[in-house]
Amino acid sequence: MTPDSLRLPVLALRDLVFLPGMVLPLLVGRSRSVRALEKARDQDGILVMVAQRSADVDDPREAAELFQVATRGRILEAEPLSDGTWRVVFEGLDRVRLELHPAAAPDAGLEGTATPFPYEEAVPSLPAAFAVREAVAHRVARAAREYVHLHPDLPADLAHALGTPSDRVRMLHLVAGHLALPQTEKQALLEVASIDDALGRLSDILEREIAILRIENRLDHEMQTRRRDLGALLPFSFPDQGPSMEPWHDLESRLGAAALPPAVRDRADREFQRLIRLNPSSPEAGVLRGYLEWICDLPWTSEVIQPPSLRDARVFLEEAHFGLEEVKDRILDHLAVLSLVSQMPGPVLCLVGPPGVGKTSLGKSIAQALGRQFVRVALGGIRDEAEIRGHRRTYVGSLPGRVLQGMRRAGVGNPVFLLDEIDKLTRDAQGDPASALLEVLDPEQNHAFQDHYLELDYDLSRVLFLATANTLADIPEPLRDRMEVIRIPGYLLTEKTAIAQQFLLPGQLRRHGLLPGAVTLEDETIRWLVETYTREAGVRELDRYLARVARKLARSVAEQNAQHPPVGELLTQDRLRTLLGPPPILRAGREDQMDRIGIATGLAWTPAGGEILDIEAAVLPGSGKIQLTGTLGDVMKESAVAALTYARARASLLGLQTHFHQEVDVHIHIPEGGTPKEGPSAGAAMALALISALSQRPTLPDVALTGELTLRGRILPVGGIREKTVAALRQGIATVLIPADNAHEIETLPIEVRDGLQLIPVSTMDQVLALALQPLAAPGRTAGDPGHPSLREGQGSQPAASH
Repeated sequence: MTPDSLRLPVLALRDLVFLPGMVLPLLVGRSRSVRALEKARDQDGILVMVAQRSADVDDPREAAELFQVATRGRILEAEPLSDGTWRVVFEGLDRVRLELHPAAAPDAGLEGTATPFPYEEAVPSLPAAFAVREAVAHRVARAAREYVHLHPDLPADLAHALGTPSDRVRMLHLVAGHLALPQTEKQALLEVASIDDALGRLSDILEREIAILRIENRLDHEMQTRRRDLGALLPFSFPDQGPSMEPWHDLESRLGAAALPPAVRDRADREFQRLIRLNPSSPEAGVLRGYLEWICDLPWTSEVIQPPSLRDARVFLEEAHFGLEEVKDRILDHLAVLSLVSQMPGPVLCLVGPPGVGKTSLGKSIAQALGRQFVRVALGGIRDEAEIRGHRRTYVGSLPGRVLQGMRRAGVGNPVFLLDEIDKLTRDAQGDPASALLEVLDPEQNHAFQDHYLELDYDLSRVLFLATANTLADIPEPLRDRMEVIRIPGYLLTEKTAIAQQFLLPGQLRRHGLLPGAVTLEDETIRWLVETYTREAGVRELDRYLARVARKLARSVAEQNAQHPPVGELLTQDRLRTLLGPPPILRAGREDQMDRIGIATGLAWTPAGGEILDIEAAVLPGSGKIQLTGTLGDVMKESAVAALTYARARASLLGLQTHFHQEVDVHIHIPEGGTPKEGPSAGAAMALALISALSQRPTLPDVALTGELTLRGRILPVGGIREKTVAALRQGIATVLIPADNAHEIETLPIEVRDGLQLIPVSTMDQVLALALQPLAAPGRTAGDPGHPSLREGQGSQPAASH
């Protein structure tokens, strides 16, 4: 870094080369550019303005995406607008070389080292050389004045403000700034090292542009003369056509052929009349042309009219996806209504389930079943409201939002539009994109959706919107209220086996160049693979292991120079172990004979499906302290305290000393301490583990439970019953205790769950203790020792659940 170098914020410009001496208002809206602007305002308003090499890059952050020669500028005025953009007036100061620094954070503004890059000023060695230099400067000044007089869109008084030949650097920048040149040519002019070479190149450019303007003016004059002469011979006269229409003939024909609603047609005609009065090379003309092209490309009235038959749609859905009956029924219901009415608003369905259950692929299958176009927009990580509603047209490089971009890709007005990972939206100073989606997904409003770029009502009511999410908790309540939620739980073992046989294994064989049926797997082998190599609610990890098997087989074929492995080769468990290696270290299996005093089996819901929690409680001599470990959240800690309070309140009925809490310390722990845990549904399980430790009565190993506990011992309803029962079945649990208020959900559980589990609704903690604690041991066992600090004298043999 030289002594004159400065570390400055960097503002990347799209389709624009900012030259020193220019004063120009710009709209800044990209998040990285806004951060650079805010940092520059804190540092005397100085920053570097550099052109992008490609206008297609939305978020340039690498040095290779920007030019190295740029302009150091100053912020004269800055005004925030309501849509999150800034209207800023910049002044170019001087030319610099830019060395871009790596971004300090993924979303930080750009910064770089700016080194002054003055023009080389050669001293003429001979008077003749000095005369040549002065002649070039005067020739540029004369050509610039002639260019202004010939150009129809430049004011005549600009010719006197373009500078004087004595200030050659200022004249170079002012003249080049008013020329309608391509970005690459203007950038090349900025990068010329010598002022003499730069003025010579500018002189050649001016001669070329003047020659083009002379030809255009002569052709316009001849056309007007012919029209005037022809009009004198005819009984009617031609209307005044204004400027030449030739640059806009293609756009005019596209607008004429487009099927536009009346209001859109009127707006397009007005904007087109403005366009033909502008110089085709002016920036405003480019903005207007892009706007009209978007109007032409959007599907305003076209749609798929004839839906497929119910029978064909049902057959396709059954062949494309295994299970998922609720989703299939909902789509068939929609098709049935379409067969009875000609038009109905498209529903907004939200598919909620753990990763890997096929939510995204289901969207594409729904589109194929309905015979419609499919559009997917990934919403994960979007934090700018303009990504949904678009930017104002006054912003340089503005575009419509992702909704209208998706409609343009679809080409029809009633596609299946998938909003993927809607629960991953974020918010910051740029706005709340989830709030921008309210109008998109509201059937009462989306018939007149307004994008900031288009500023016209666009009908989205015919679109069938699908959204996917892993959890509803991260979706704002107003947005959730506008969607019909369909839950997709984790797959059962039998469902995973069928999916692997029908979809995953054939697909992996095909993708790896193996014949269908080259290898076979028995159902029992697939079940072993699922249970020993995967632990997931979906089938994504299972698919990866099958892909690994296919790669190993393909490698074997390549090494043997054979075309295909033997058709129908049976892969056994030993063969799979050889191909995949030893199974991952999973959690130890459940043992019926282990010491279960102070251990309760709880059920938990996670975004990846249901899980089993072994809750442990230990009672030690002490002074009444309670310790909670296992990375528990605040709500779960409160549940543990409530469980201890319940045990104290019921001490006499549970066979415990009245003041036992003053003589012992209680430690409650939930293993897998690195995983955060939260929620009230483990309250009953914590109370069971605590009472088991206090009374020295072991719990039954094949009983699991879930439910929120109150201080009076009531069991309140909880969520995720379906996922939790599936996890219990997967872990070999025989009996599951659920809150009585959740009993109505038993009918909605898969038949395999209902047949494989004994589901018992409970409403009080007394019922839980009667069903989950083992009977008292014979007299003389430690649990009946009257000297145990947790037992009351004379009540060692009293059943804890007798009340």
